[in-house]
Amino acid sequence: MKILNVVITGATGGIGQSLVATFIEAGFHVIATDIAAQPADLPCNHYIQADLNRVVEDQAAMQDLIASIRAALKGQGLTAIINNAAVQHLGATEDLQRSHWQQTLSVNLTAPFLLTQALLPELEAAQGCVINIGSIHARLTKRRFVAYATSKAALAGLTRALAVDLGGRVRVNAIEPAAIETPMLKAGFANKPELYQQLADCHPQGRIGQPEEVAQLALALAGPQMRFINGSTIGLDGGISARLFDPD
Repeated sequence: MKILNVVITGATGGIGQSLVATFIEAGFHVIATDIAAQPADLPCNHYIQADLNRVVEDQAAMQDLIASIRAALKGQGLTAIINNAAVQHLGATEDLQRSHWQQTLSVNLTAPFLLTQALLPELEAAQGCVINIGSIHARLTKRRFVAYATSKAALAGLTRALAVDLGGRVRVNAIEPAAIETPMLKAGFANKPELYQQLADCHPQGRIGQPEEVAQLALALAGPQMRFINGSTIGLDGGISARLFDPD
């Protein structure tokens, strides 16, 4: 029986936990990683605690992470890498710290590239794919999101460039969600129900997206029925990217 292996970064966040649960339920062997310790209720097969910012900066840390992933794979191929881990430092251009800028690019952009590069043999062996979790901020953004929006725009560019450069050996796609109802989002709107509703109403769909919707789209992209989708950035945004906010 063929083993379907998936590596999921940022596994303890709202979207990450949904990704892990969805792929486990679909029969995948899930190798999860995050900077935080493993939550007791995260149902993965293997958990690797790793700081992707350090992995980018320190070759030894990168080698340790790849060795741990390969040990969990046990010589099997890799069906998918889901680059979900991200940091979001908000700040006006004049206030943004150099360290926050660099960390954002390291975790959100460089780590996905380095993981793909290092695990290319395992991906090719399984005719696998890379799924980058981007953001609507790659195309449409707002004030104080300079670092985050730049990193996600670059991740979209990386998605297309890798798809072309790998020439079909490994498919590379990205999912670009708008507002998703994660614990982080809900915490940001604590005691502000009217603002939360305003955010929901901005989406023509009339609601916030659910983490499970991101996970189900990722599962579809990882499957054999979607092999012609390559180099694509797929909006999961409730129609908000189609909406013009001029006064009526």
